[in-house]
Amino acid sequence: MIGGGAAGFFGAIAAATAHPHSRVTLLEAARQPLSKVLISGGGRCNVTHACFDPALLVQHYPRGGKALRGAFTRFQAKDTVDWFAARGVTLKTEADGRMFPTTDDSGTVANCLLEAARDAGVRLRLGAAVRAVEREEDQFALTLKSGDTILADRLLLASGSSPQGYAIAQALGHRIEPPVPSLFTFNLQDDRLQDLAGVAVSTAQLRLQTTEKSTLEQSGPVLITHWGLSGPAVLKLSAWGARALHDSDYRAKLWINWLPQMNPETLRSQLLAVKSQLPRRAVSGSCPVPIPRRLWEKLTLAVGIAPETRWAELSNKALNALLQELTHGEYWVTGKGAFKEEFVTCGGVCLKEVDFKTMASRCCPGLYLAGEVLDIDGVTGGFNFQSAWTTGYLAGQAIGL
Repeated sequence: MIGGGAAGFFGAIAAATAHPHSRVTLLEAARQPLSKVLISGGGRCNVTHACFDPALLVQHYPRGGKALRGAFTRFQAKDTVDWFAARGVTLKTEADGRMFPTTDDSGTVANCLLEAARDAGVRLRLGAAVRAVEREEDQFALTLKSGDTILADRLLLASGSSPQGYAIAQALGHRIEPPVPSLFTFNLQDDRLQDLAGVAVSTAQLRLQTTEKSTLEQSGPVLITHWGLSGPAVLKLSAWGARALHDSDYRAKLWINWLPQMNPETLRSQLLAVKSQLPRRAVSGSCPVPIPRRLWEKLTLAVGIAPETRWAELSNKALNALLQELTHGEYWVTGKGAFKEEFVTCGGVCLKEVDFKTMASRCCPGLYLAGEVLDIDGVTGGFNFQSAWTTGYLAGQAIGL
């Protein structure tokens, strides 16, 4: 088995447990396994998401949801929770549905996987980078970077989004959807956002024009950063628009409604009421809507309302411009930023070439695939780990049959 990440470990454990008479060897190129598990969720490990209906769960995957529908009926988020609980790791659910170990320590999850692998008899080889794989009659010949050769009758490729993993899959007959980044922040250079780093809006509605005739929408929390915008709504939008944004060199038009919970007429009435009741107050200094005051000040200035302008002096033209800015502000995305230390890609092995009942290759007998080497990616919130657990488990169960 190639790849000592979430999918590789889960696959190896499942294979060794279901087929105890088989010899299971897990090869990992790095000296430390489970690196993404250890850094995920800010070091707490967002194991999965508390969405226990497969039909709803698949809706969180910009690519791969259809293929995962049947797979999730065989092993879904509830099964992940039970699997870890049976091995002494209890998960807790946060307000947004993300599930973490109660210890808030990703080491708890990594240690659990290491212990489960050891108890199941998995042989773990670290620093064992695979340089090439060839199919020879009824077995695979794996050539390691060290020069060693390993023979195997079955092979699980769970190499993540590494170029070497894609190269191995391609050499064994698979087509690779070109990998491009997913889950990233937006770079924006805009005076309206200057000096607002750290300001958060609990719910905003974003609309991104990905092509001349296509737009994408997402709602949720938004965080203003030194380089532009981040937060769950932005990350989800980046995932759904990953390919289109890549094709446009990460340049796109973005509209922001900072107050999606208020319809335009209600908002207009509320602003007129303030104008009537507090005529002598400065507009910029009295924010009557549920957005941070510093953002309100920037938006009023952006539409030409001077800091000393009082509500009584606010013209209808300025009021209309302010309404437009609050509900339909136009911005330009000029690039992408990074999402912490985690890196998710869309792209990988073409899903039509994989049997999602067993994760067996349709192109190469004896080959199984799991995790991020596949053209599957989810939005932020534990969904990428869940696809790794599911595909790894199904591959491990089937590989010894």
